[in-house]
Amino acid sequence: MNDILWKPSDTVIRATALWGFANKTRPLHGAAPENYPALLDWSIKDPDTFYGALWDELGIIGDKGDAAFVPGQTIRDAQFYPGAKLNYAENLLQRRDDSPAIIAHRDDGTRRTISWGGLYDAVSQLIGVLRAEGVGRGDRVAAIVTHDIEAIVGYLATSAIGAIWASCSPDFGPAGASDRLCQIDPKVLIAVPGYSYAGKAVDVAPAIRAVAEGSDLSRIITVGDVPETLAGLPAVSWDDALGAHAPQEIAFERMAFSAPLVILFSSGTTGKPKCIVHSAAGLLIQHKKELALHCDIRANERFFYFTTCGWMMWNWQVSGLSLGATLVTYDGNPCYPEADRLLDVIDAEDIAIFGTSAKYIDSCAKAGLKPGQSHKLETLRLILSTGSPLIPASFDYIYRDWKSNVHLASISGGTDICGCFLGGNPILPVHRGELQCALLGMDVDTLDDDGNPVAGVPGEFVCRSAHLSMPLGFWGDEDGSRYTDAYFSRFPGVWAHGDFVEKRPSGGFIIHGRSDTTLNPGGVRIGTAEIYRQVETLDAIEEAVAVGQDIDGDQRVILFVKMREGLLLDETMEKEIRSRIRKGASPRHVPARIIAVPAIPRTRSGKISEIAVRDTIHGRPVKNTTALANPESLDAYRDLPQLQD
Repeated sequence: MNDILWKPSDTVIRATALWGFANKTRPLHGAAPENYPALLDWSIKDPDTFYGALWDELGIIGDKGDAAFVPGQTIRDAQFYPGAKLNYAENLLQRRDDSPAIIAHRDDGTRRTISWGGLYDAVSQLIGVLRAEGVGRGDRVAAIVTHDIEAIVGYLATSAIGAIWASCSPDFGPAGASDRLCQIDPKVLIAVPGYSYAGKAVDVAPAIRAVAEGSDLSRIITVGDVPETLAGLPAVSWDDALGAHAPQEIAFERMAFSAPLVILFSSGTTGKPKCIVHSAAGLLIQHKKELALHCDIRANERFFYFTTCGWMMWNWQVSGLSLGATLVTYDGNPCYPEADRLLDVIDAEDIAIFGTSAKYIDSCAKAGLKPGQSHKLETLRLILSTGSPLIPASFDYIYRDWKSNVHLASISGGTDICGCFLGGNPILPVHRGELQCALLGMDVDTLDDDGNPVAGVPGEFVCRSAHLSMPLGFWGDEDGSRYTDAYFSRFPGVWAHGDFVEKRPSGGFIIHGRSDTTLNPGGVRIGTAEIYRQVETLDAIEEAVAVGQDIDGDQRVILFVKMREGLLLDETMEKEIRSRIRKGASPRHVPARIIAVPAIPRTRSGKISEIAVRDTIHGRPVKNTTALANPESLDAYRDLPQLQD
């Protein structure tokens, strides 16, 4: 069967920035510009030449220095652009015209815009506020914010003066917010005192007070009026704070490659969130590489990603401003007031690049949406999906019911690198169920338990090369031991990402799930995503989670399913589930027990939390439940009689 679902024409290929870059650098690598494997090989084997050319191609504003890459004894010791000086915000605020820089939507129907000139002015005013509070290089600015204009202004103002930004979404609650933000001792907190979600008002004041009580804040800036519940705290409204400072020219602080820009927080449920520190230069160049070359985003295109400010995809989308693209943002429930709300936004705003999660695509399919019939989607040319593996049936759904000539790119990376290892490629075909390629500069591989390369079967996903957005480290990890243990203890000297991945003959990849939740019945490792691919083809099941239960010295597969409203898990449905898994995966994937539950626990970034379920059914405490969007769902997994024999 031909599994190619989309293939760019020669005309399209030659118009891409990736082809142009490959053609321009042809004297350096000697390959035809359409030969992506050769370009990837050059980017890995000759990093100094590649990264020198990349800086020029991306038009980075700053001083490049004499060298682009200096190797070290290990990939952790390697240096990118050791003599460089740049500023992240300066590279995003090059435009000052009246066209829209950001178009911000909320699920209550609110639509606001800010021009490039207005964005620059607002950033300059907030810089005045931060300077007045004594914020400078290395100080932390924390935020509890919705995905809106003010969040982006805050991020850019913080980076412009060399301070460090750390944000979380307002749905974290008091414990979740303080567990993250109080670790880094911020000087200023920017926060929304409340917000609306699907018509329901949510009070954020308790979270703001929790952060204030756990840190030494000099100022709280509320996006909206200061509520009475924050009385006694050093709070001022956004409008009043910025209104005290006139717009002015920004004196951007250019700093070394290793200067920190942002702290991201791990979303796992195995302890207090790790505070992952990322560099300004690393994120800027990594993101521009991915957005310009692998997504082919151009100036003035409308770029949308459904994300919150607690997910690395928010930082990733904001970097789209460096290309002169207009960001279209959305805050709230993506299916409110109707399931097709985001589809309406695509048409209304002429969106060209639409980013979302695999879960959203699956939910559209199960809701019976057929966007190709109900909406125009005329400008839509690229759909990006991440957060969890995109199953083959979802590829079929997009090309059948959305748009037959759209470029669908499943991408994968993570908070750890605030970027991607694997993703899209505008000059390569899309194969059903596969991520198209390793991204430039990423020497990735899949290994067996002994560290030997494997192909055609799942293995541990690793990266052998230093990459631009490797973390500078973890906040508070003075000797670097936690950092080493997180990524380099599995295979010394090689970055082990924690994914269970299969290399395909096409050059693409299939992700089979997280390796730390890989199932091991009878001593054979299988990925949970292989089970989900089959279960999610059943319309009767809304979603599912599979875990391994340790029993009698072995492990058996347990599948929990949330049935669609009004449907029950009966004997006939159990037989259908087992049959679908046996035929579509293998007999080893068939669960020993199938149990209906009212909800599946997910992290706040939308990922199924298999670890939380696994620990719960084994009677172990679940740490860091504040990382979960619905921790109360775990009650349904405790002390189940079906798991006692």
